[in-house]
Amino acid sequence: MPFTGIISKYDSFDFDSYCDGVTSQKVKNILSRKQISEMDFLALLSPAASQHLEEMAQRAMELTRGHFGNAVVIFTPLYISNYCRNTCPYCSFAAQHHINRRHLSVDEVEKEAENIARTGIRHILVLTGESKEKASVEYLESAVRVLRKWFSTISIEVYPLQEQEYGKVIEVGVDGLTIYQETYNIPLYKELHKGGPKSNYEFRLLAPERACRQGIRQVTVGALLGLYNWRSESFFTALHAAYLQKQFPSVEVSVSFPRLRPLAGDFQVKYPVNDRQFVQIMTATRIFLNSAGITISTRESENFRNSVLPLGITKVSAGTSTAVGGHSGNPSTTQFEIADSRDVSRMRTDLMRMGFQPVMHDWNRKYLEGESCKS
Repeated sequence: MPFTGIISKYDSFDFDSYCDGVTSQKVKNILSRKQISEMDFLALLSPAASQHLEEMAQRAMELTRGHFGNAVVIFTPLYISNYCRNTCPYCSFAAQHHINRRHLSVDEVEKEAENIARTGIRHILVLTGESKEKASVEYLESAVRVLRKWFSTISIEVYPLQEQEYGKVIEVGVDGLTIYQETYNIPLYKELHKGGPKSNYEFRLLAPERACRQGIRQVTVGALLGLYNWRSESFFTALHAAYLQKQFPSVEVSVSFPRLRPLAGDFQVKYPVNDRQFVQIMTATRIFLNSAGITISTRESENFRNSVLPLGITKVSAGTSTAVGGHSGNPSTTQFEIADSRDVSRMRTDLMRMGFQPVMHDWNRKYLEGESCKS
């Protein structure tokens, strides 16, 4: 069954009613199993399961250490263009906002790359707004050709591409894709994305599959928490990741649970997710998806990130700027306010102090074949 069919299967499903019917004993039974089903996973998002967070946290820690050891990858985002044709009300880059727009030249991309590389980071996430006219596929290819001199892994978080376009950027050096569905709820998605190319729900939903078919090495999916019911969004995020793992077993699949942060405009968060609920989402996901990566970004505070690191996290961002040009001066308007301002050195030190092994460099397939990035 394609993933669109899996979503359709739950069209009329009442997530809250199901979760309200879960008992404490059912949660205990689920936690005693080595493998759990998708409905078991949903039960771990229930109010009853919230009373078993300590047991869930212990199980999540054991599973994470068993699959990933103490390794935690450090990466940083690099915003290279913030022009956008979409009218998403929850994003500062949306076309209706009068913000400082910037689009880096290839030379400016290299300057940003050099400054980031000085911190020791070799994992980069390249971001643009959704304007194919400004940030064309050819522009992305040119930027990646520069970035591959400095970084061992290059992921992109850009507008959804056609399958052959993913092939082109993979060919020049992209090996990771992050793409958030924002919300898996189809009516709400259509309501929030009335203007711009992002209005096509299915085209966005199937983007990871197109990249996987072209040989991408890593894929991260997720929903933007705060837009809709967190149980529903967490459920579909995990199911999406599980589907990709099954269909493309050679791809490293990860999930992320970004919470809405302050931004340009006056968008109101109708479904806020508190820290306890966030921990429940993360630990339940680890118990369901034993081998999936889990990313936590600087949307979360330093104290909170430190506290949840042992519970399943495998990748963190550091030295973050959400502005175009933020690593070399003259920055644009930021996409959102970050909550953890630690630089790379501080993050690396803090990870080691907590008993983790910071991973700054990935000797992936490109470099095993004889290429190298600048040190």
